Amino acid sequence: MVSLIVIISILILSAGYRFYGRYLSKQMGLDDSRQTPACRINDGVDFVPAKPSLLLGQHFSAIAAAGPIVGPILAGIWFGWLPALLWIILGSIFIGGVHDFTSLTASIRHKASSIGEIVKEHMSRTSYILFLLFIWLALIYVIIAFTDITAQTFKTVSADMAYGPGVAASSMLYLLLGLIMGILLYKLRVRLSLATAIFLPMVFFVIWLGPRLPQTLISFLSGITVKEWDAVLLLYCFIASLIPVWLLLQPRGYLGGWLLYMTIITGLIGALFGGFSIEYPAVNTDGLKSLANGKLIFPVLFITVACGACSGFHGIVSSGTTSKQLMKESDARIIGYGGMLLEGLVAVLALATLMMIPKGSQNLTTDPNLIYANGLAGYLGLVGISYNVAYPFALLAFSTFVYDTLDVTTRLARYILQELAGWKTKAGGFFAALITLLIPFAFLMLTGEKGYLTAWPIFGTSNQMLASLILLSISVWLIRSGKNAMYAIIPMIFMMTMTLWSLMLLMQPFMRSLSDASILAARPDAIISGVFGVILFALSLMLVLEAVRTLMLRPAGNGAAK
Repeated sequence: MVSLIVIISILILSAGYRFYGRYLSKQMGLDDSRQTPACRINDGVDFVPAKPSLLLGQHFSAIAAAGPIVGPILAGIWFGWLPALLWIILGSIFIGGVHDFTSLTASIRHKASSIGEIVKEHMSRTSYILFLLFIWLALIYVIIAFTDITAQTFKTVSADMAYGPGVAASSMLYLLLGLIMGILLYKLRVRLSLATAIFLPMVFFVIWLGPRLPQTLISFLSGITVKEWDAVLLLYCFIASLIPVWLLLQPRGYLGGWLLYMTIITGLIGALFGGFSIEYPAVNTDGLKSLANGKLIFPVLFITVACGACSGFHGIVSSGTTSKQLMKESDARIIGYGGMLLEGLVAVLALATLMMIPKGSQNLTTDPNLIYANGLAGYLGLVGISYNVAYPFALLAFSTFVYDTLDVTTRLARYILQELAGWKTKAGGFFAALITLLIPFAFLMLTGEKGYLTAWPIFGTSNQMLASLILLSISVWLIRSGKNAMYAIIPMIFMMTMTLWSLMLLMQPFMRSLSDASILAARPDAIISGVFGVILFALSLMLVLEAVRTLMLRPAGNGAAK
């Protein structure tokens, strides 16, 4: 039964938070007597102390996005649900949670600096530049993949009905609600509880309203192509990455967090009480290869699930926006470590929507976001909610997760490019955001109708490699401070092994195409994945060598893990 798998997963994740989370908190020495950078600086733009409930919602919705939904479903289809489930649970507790928690804590101990700044302080300036370049390239692939997934959602057609345009309309109204809520919270000083009571019901109202707007508007939205939606979403990213965090990022993230909680509750109710049996195979492999498509379980499983078990993007969020809003140090456990375990639960519930589908079903040929939405709609049908209401709700929930990641990612990429170029002014931020988005725009305009399928393998690999490099930098910081670092070193070695292996696989078609042009003609995406794979592989090896050199020359620092 699906319910038994979900119950066991919840118990293990809860135990991980209680016992391993407590252990990590002691190792990092969380102390509320230290004033956090958010409280010390509090500039009203980037450094804004937030209540844990508000920040958890914003952080959780920023890190969750499409990763813990698309990745687990894809991996489950390829390899069976059991390998994906084991990686989600063990990865969340011992790798992803460690990565998120330590990167957040390291940042607040360094004046809410980015991981790149921490690398510069404890390794070398060369390491710093290499690391920022890697982060920037990885974030660009996040923008590419999630922009196109959202655009695909806005064109969704199911059961002879176009749901996408209604979801797009609801999405625009949802963003407007976030702007209004931000103004009420920070300019008119409305209490968070009152704002929640007003705006949360309005979120569900706009979900209902979107598909019921005048037919002329819905027809207009229906006529927008996927490529045009890509362009509109990138324009949104540009604007959202430049305005103050209190105006949109915090309130929209908070509302998105509630929506995410609602989908978790829906998934839990459906999985626990729906009486669904497991139909899909637990293991879909022949030796080390999937019967479905010949993909290697090692390392493909570990770069496909990505955000559901470990994600380098989380470390950039933790040290980029979340650390600038943390009110006290003890909040790092629930927001950093707890947020990752909650994402693990989202991944388990997404995987459950696949587990109940028989192998060979037509549903398996659709996109993962539609498998997920269809599963949630089935759950809501158990309590009498019609499919025509439940399905758009699930699609908007999915789009909301991606929205939260898209603007945070663009803001973070803007920070990174500004750091690299030394652009400190508002004009510098403008041009950094513009340059960052030009690459995704060119990529999405030049690739096929589903550009995210081309981007996903390199996105997953670069994302997981980023996690291993962040763990590497955290390990150097801890070692040079005379602290125990084994809880960061062991996950770092595992993730680096899997991702370097994956990068070599991604580079193979490109390397072969250099001597055989027919390969490149048959696989035009090979040049994209191959070139980026070579660059990321080289950057990774150089950073590892820099870390080793640093520890050999400067094995002990000045008590940096204060």
